[in-house]
Amino acid sequence: MRVMGIETSCDETAVAVIEAPAGTQAVGRILSNTVYSQLAEHRRFGGVVPEIAARAHLERIDGLVAQALDEAGLGLADLDGIAATGGPGLIGGVMVGVMTAKALAFAHEKPFIAVNHLEGHALSVRLTEPVAFPYLLLLVSGGHCQLLTVRGPGDFTRLGTTIDDAAGECFDKTAKLLGLGFPGGPAVERAAVGGDPRRFALPRPMWRKPGCDFSFSGLKTAVRLAVEKLPADDPQAIADLCASFQRTVGDVFADRCANALALAPSSTLVVAGGVAANVYLRGRLEEIAASHGATLVAPPVRLCTDNGAMIAWAGAERLRLGQVDTLDFRPRPRWPLDPAAANRM
Repeated sequence: MRVMGIETSCDETAVAVIEAPAGTQAVGRILSNTVYSQLAEHRRFGGVVPEIAARAHLERIDGLVAQALDEAGLGLADLDGIAATGGPGLIGGVMVGVMTAKALAFAHEKPFIAVNHLEGHALSVRLTEPVAFPYLLLLVSGGHCQLLTVRGPGDFTRLGTTIDDAAGECFDKTAKLLGLGFPGGPAVERAAVGGDPRRFALPRPMWRKPGCDFSFSGLKTAVRLAVEKLPADDPQAIADLCASFQRTVGDVFADRCANALALAPSSTLVVAGGVAANVYLRGRLEEIAASHGATLVAPPVRLCTDNGAMIAWAGAERLRLGQVDTLDFRPRPRWPLDPAAANRM
């Protein structure tokens, strides 16, 4: 089964083609994975500007579709389905991807699959590792921070979520306050190398409290106050603050995941999303998983940030089950993985 995936929910324009084997436990193969990053367009604003992002998607999408097919050595006729992120995300960008996928599916009589962007992250580990359902998932990115039980495509139970800001946003804010540039996650991780993780005592919101919810707004405020007191032109102080911040986030992740593993025991803890690329945080999660008799599994770093391969793979997982969409699907700025979770709050 060969599926094209189109991802345009934020500031990466991405198109990929993957090959999914017949077996549900067999890993897939990436035939192409093209990504145009819009960092240059957004860097001077210190964050993503939705209108600029949508325009850049529109300018690049056709060329990337052609490039992905060329690198895969395939034509549109060789595909078994075309998937696109249908939400959640910046609605202008999502519309570009969805309309492109619909047009290709209609013109070439292929199934169209609208993929939840978060499901793309949630299932991406199965593209490269033989991970069986169910598993526990920590989904951490610039806009999301959730703990979920994953039983299959479209079958999620949310155990906890952030009550305010996402972890990735906290990384970006910390980097901005310190003048480290955008995107913030990799910048903070680089700056933390050689830093003293115990120099700054930062708050750990929700730490040692019942449940699996997160909170990061108080940590952002504490970082801002610490930055205001930093000595001028002191790179070691910046390294120490970044290391302390990273350690604090690791403490929170470990504590929340420990509660989740006690509440919903699993032999596998998966971490996915952009923040999952952080090597230090992966190490902390490996420790907490092992202490609960579980194994930590994460996608390769190149599949942690937004990409078309994860959307193609989620599309293939759905296509295998006959879960396809009609061409009147409407893009969604919000699309929870577990719609019933709000009723359980």
